[in-house]
Amino acid sequence: MIKKEPRNIARKARHDRIRKNISGTESLPRLNVFRSNSNISAQIIDDTKGITLVSASSLDKALKIKNGGNIEAGKLVGEAIAKKALKAKINKVVFDRGGHLYHGRVKALAEAARSNGLEF
Repeated sequence: MIKKEPRNIARKARHDRIRKNISGTESLPRLNVFRSNSNISAQIIDDTKGITLVSASSLDKALKIKNGGNIEAGKLVGEAIAKKALKAKINKVVFDRGGHLYHGRVKALAEAARSNGLEF
């Protein structure tokens, strides 16, 4: 019987391949997306200092999201991260999709962040 490796192991391998080339700096931080089955979150990270500059999640009470595992939640989190980033005077980032396909919630988050003024 052929053994197939689990999806998350393949995703982590993709993420490691991506992270070899993508790194956030002070002038161009990294927008990282974490997606679980039930929620989605995003962080803007300065990898040189190892700190999170801005973050937003579908678990935030201010966003009032009932179901964090759908495309609508991705849009709301994308809008929130873009507004917080612009308030922190961050307008350009490098997008890190975390090994996930650019589809569904990840795509909705990215497009909402772009439409609210974040450039990547």
